[in-house]
Amino acid sequence: MSVTVPVSASLLYVDGVTVSFDGYKALRGLSLYLAPGEMRAIIGPNGAGKTTMMDVITGKTRPDTGDVLFGGRHDLTQMDEAAIANLGIGRKFQKPTVFESLSVTDNLRLALKGARSPGSALFGARNRITEDDIAAILTRIRLIDHRHRIAGALSHGQKQWLEIGMLLAQDPKLLLVDEPVAGMTDAETEDTAHLLRDISQTHSVVVVEHDMHFIRMLGVTVTCLHEGAVLAEGTIDEVSSNERVIEVYLGR
Repeated sequence: MSVTVPVSASLLYVDGVTVSFDGYKALRGLSLYLAPGEMRAIIGPNGAGKTTMMDVITGKTRPDTGDVLFGGRHDLTQMDEAAIANLGIGRKFQKPTVFESLSVTDNLRLALKGARSPGSALFGARNRITEDDIAAILTRIRLIDHRHRIAGALSHGQKQWLEIGMLLAQDPKLLLVDEPVAGMTDAETEDTAHLLRDISQTHSVVVVEHDMHFIRMLGVTVTCLHEGAVLAEGTIDEVSSNERVIEVYLGR
């Protein structure tokens, strides 16, 4: 089970969070602590609270009770979605949302962190981002050879990578990635595991996923949620051999 750690030691500190929707308790005292530079995998059955957890972290949903702190001092429960994004929390949803009529490179340019004021647009500040910056991200997300392609022509897996690249372009401290390998081929799944492990060298990452083989490839601490709280936490072997996890999620 999860062990309480000091706020100061956590990049993300979620403690005793409850959320109710019309009497339904989506989160029931959820506690989760993510260290700086850590990648964590989140698993659990449908309705376990995974999406609500991410909604709380990103400011989409306000918890009824509990603490949600970022960087040891920012109270996310008192901030809106835009302010939380500006703090350095980026979220990738399950379905890729790229600009399909634009090139891969132009998708990255639109996402790149920088001034977005009318003045910056008028005087072209956002157009002064170097080609080296673009190329570095494209190389990292395995799309350097596709930089001039229209995004709509990419495979499903490549669109997922492009959206991850669009998140990286915003230079977040924490990435929340929802089911990144859903619908991918085996080769794309393996490449995505390598990509996320690479990203975790410079960013903290939370990955919500059902594919246990993919999670094993990540080689990180796994947290299993059930009925809005942490059911088990540990290595993939520890969690997958937990009797309660087998009962409520993995089956026999």
